[in-house]
Amino acid sequence: MDEGDRRLDILLERIDLLRHELEVIGRRLDGLEGLNRIAEEMHDLNSSLQALAYAALGRQGPDVRRKP
Repeated sequence: MDEGDRRLDILLERIDLLRHELEVIGRRLDGLEGLNRIAEEMHDLNSSLQALAYAALGRQGPDVRRKP
């Protein structure tokens, strides 16, 4: 095996390592996309709960008393 073949083998090994790392990063990003969907659902749920809370108050505002 000459010098050129060894360099090519080293380069191919490094490319293979990079490919593996990109696969790992891709799997992590797929997991984060799932978390983004959960966050959106939580935001929608929070908005709905706020709307229900204001509807429960009716026309009268909340009776807030401050402690002296």
